[in-house]
Amino acid sequence: MENFKPEFKKKSIRSYVLRTGRMTDRQRFAFDQYWTNYGASLHDGLFDSSLQFGRNAPQVLEIGFGMGESLFKMTQLEPDKDFIGIEVHSPGVGRLINNAGEHSLRNLKVYMADAKDVLEDCIVDKSLHRIQIYFPDPWHKKKHNKRRLIQSEFIDFLRLKIEIGGMIHLATDWAHYAEQMLQVMEHAQGYKNLAGQGNYSLRPNFRPITKFESRGKRLGHGVWDLLYTRTS
Repeated sequence: MENFKPEFKKKSIRSYVLRTGRMTDRQRFAFDQYWTNYGASLHDGLFDSSLQFGRNAPQVLEIGFGMGESLFKMTQLEPDKDFIGIEVHSPGVGRLINNAGEHSLRNLKVYMADAKDVLEDCIVDKSLHRIQIYFPDPWHKKKHNKRRLIQSEFIDFLRLKIEIGGMIHLATDWAHYAEQMLQVMEHAQGYKNLAGQGNYSLRPNFRPITKFESRGKRLGHGVWDLLYTRTS
C-alpha cells in the first residue's frame, strides 16, 4: 500500500491541501485487491475509453470525488455511462474502489493524481460528455481565494475536453463561492447556462444527495448547482 501515492507532474498553485488521512484496513485491502481493475496512471498516456471500458459510451469525469459516495451511486444509476474519477485523498480512493470491487462495477476508472495533470496528459479533447465538480474546497479566506479551482482560465481549459453539446456541472454550499462560480461561467466563452442567463439550476436527478449535504440542509445550509452546456 505504501507505493500508492498521488501523482504530481509539476509544481503549481494547487486548489487543495494534500491530506493523506488514516486509512481503514478495508481501504488498504482495496488498493491491494482492486487497484489493478480500477486504477489509472498519468504514465499510461492518453486515456483510451474503448480499451479501458470495452465499449464506447458517454464519459463523465468527476474532479475531486472526496470519499466517493455520490460518484459510486452515479455509476449504478447511470450504467449506460462510463465514469472517470480524480482524487488525491487516498482514503477516499480506497473506499470508492472497495465499493466498486464489491459490486463488480465495469464503468469506473480512477486517477489518484492532480486533476490538471490528468486533463493535460490523459484526456482527449472533446471526449467528455460531462465534467462534474461538486463541493470543491471553498478557500473561504479572501487571501486564499486565488487557490479556488473554479477560475476563468481553468474553465476555458475544461471546455476543450467537453464534446459539443456536453456539459459542466458545478455545485457548492458556500454562497460566496457560488457567486464567483456564476460570474466565471457567465463570462466564459462557448458555454450556455441551462437555467437561463444569470440563474442557478435546480439539482438534477443524476446528482445524488450525500449524507454530508443532507446534514447541511438540516442545519439550514444552502446548496447551489450550476449547469452549462458547451456550444462551441
